[in-house]
Amino acid sequence: MEWHDLRDPNDPELDRLAERYHLHPLHIEDCRHGGQNAKIEENETYLFIVLKPVEVVSDGSLAFSDLDLFLGHDYLITVQESDSSVTRQILDRLRADSGRLRADQLFYKVADAIVDSYLPALDRLDEICDALEEEVLERPSPEALERIFGAKRNLIELRRVLANTRDVANHLLRARPDRISQDLWPFLRDIYDHVARALDTVEVQRDILSGALEIYLSSISQRTNQVMKVLTVLGTIALPALLVTSFYGMNLHGLPWSDSPHGGLMAAAVMFVSTVVLLVLLRVLRWL
Repeated sequence: MEWHDLRDPNDPELDRLAERYHLHPLHIEDCRHGGQNAKIEENETYLFIVLKPVEVVSDGSLAFSDLDLFLGHDYLITVQESDSSVTRQILDRLRADSGRLRADQLFYKVADAIVDSYLPALDRLDEICDALEEEVLERPSPEALERIFGAKRNLIELRRVLANTRDVANHLLRARPDRISQDLWPFLRDIYDHVARALDTVEVQRDILSGALEIYLSSISQRTNQVMKVLTVLGTIALPALLVTSFYGMNLHGLPWSDSPHGGLMAAAVMFVSTVVLLVLLRVLRWL
């Protein structure tokens, strides 16, 4: 078994391998253009598979890369489209044992390690979802809303990758025995089960984020209603004073106590009493 590991899709070695193993030009083009979805395509003499390793970057977001694989009867070609530490660690760890493995066995180990790389991403998203749920309950803020949408974007991308990877695993379960030996089918089914469980976890996390978003919007709405209630109460309390002062501000003759030296005190007393009565009324009606 020969394993050819290329760290650069523009490496001229890829052209030599394409000529040697009769690799399809469209598959070589996919390697060099990058940005492919996880997929599997069958050729007469090999399988072309694209897998998407993921790593968690420092700010908590997810970074996906492409790993292209050509699986033949007695060879495996891996092409790393970008410098991914996760992909590098996976391939370096498998390099020591590659000489004792068949091509399909080595492919399985690569695929299994890539699926395992989704677990740290899911754990990190779990922590983010729990923290956001707690934050919107205690102190909802625009920053929390921004983090909720950022986490939802990560979940959408991860769900898309997992769904495509599940399709790849499902296709591998139906591969011809001359492509993948039957002794590997139980292990490939295990990969399928891992991806399916990861998808279930993503759905739960999406529900948690949707709940956190609803809590945030409800909290903001409640806060707005409380502010409007306070402003309405203040305006209502000020209404008697506004009515009294507006009448005396029109300089009309014949108003009560307009000619009295104690008119100002009497007007203030009326405003005070009417305000107290209004407060009592609001209290009785349980509007305060």
